[in-house]
Amino acid sequence: MSDDATLSAFRLADSFLPVGTYTVSYGLEQFTQDDRIDDADDLRELLGTYLRRQVGPAELVALRAAHAAASPGDLDSICEADRRLSAVTLSAEFRESAQQSGDRLLSLQRELQDEDTLERYADRVAAGDAPGNYAVVLGVTTALAGIEVRRACLLCCHGFVTGLLGAAQRLLSLGHTDAQRVLDDLRPVMVEAVDDSADTDLDEMAPFAPLVDVLAAEHERAERRLFAS
Repeated sequence: MSDDATLSAFRLADSFLPVGTYTVSYGLEQFTQDDRIDDADDLRELLGTYLRRQVGPAELVALRAAHAAASPGDLDSICEADRRLSAVTLSAEFRESAQQSGDRLLSLQRELQDEDTLERYADRVAAGDAPGNYAVVLGVTTALAGIEVRRACLLCCHGFVTGLLGAAQRLLSLGHTDAQRVLDDLRPVMVEAVDDSADTDLDEMAPFAPLVDVLAAEHERAERRLFAS
């Protein structure tokens, strides 16, 4: 991977990236409100479940498909991956959060890069032909930046975990050292999720974390919410 691609990966993995991920907890808020997680150990187990049962079987599969289709400019395949990811995401809040973050990333990349594929993809999203999910936008973006697909998947996992750790610091008594320890402990799980997604086709995309979906639905009806999801 070239130096430019490496630096692009660093930028996309940075929490400074203005895509709004700090506004979402992907159900973590409801887990804390229901007293289902109390400490770093509980959080580690929950995030491991997310990686193995949702991010790997869904987001990473869609990311891989979008990444493969981006370089040849295959917009139909990109949009197919995008629609499929929304179809298997049960929680309305999760779908909305993913689309809002994807819209921000797509807008940002269009400002920074002069890429025909990005422009044509944005037109398809604007026309309602694709939802513009973050994982799919990330797949397109990383492919066009010369970031290989495995590193793009690891980047996605890292960004997901660091985003939720940021949310956890606001929801739990979680210090910076504990947050870094959880992140370090989850590295093998991220690798596992990436490896498991490698041989999964779009029609096999099947996230399965029932408790997460149930609590996400409860969060939609909560009277007070700190996070959008």
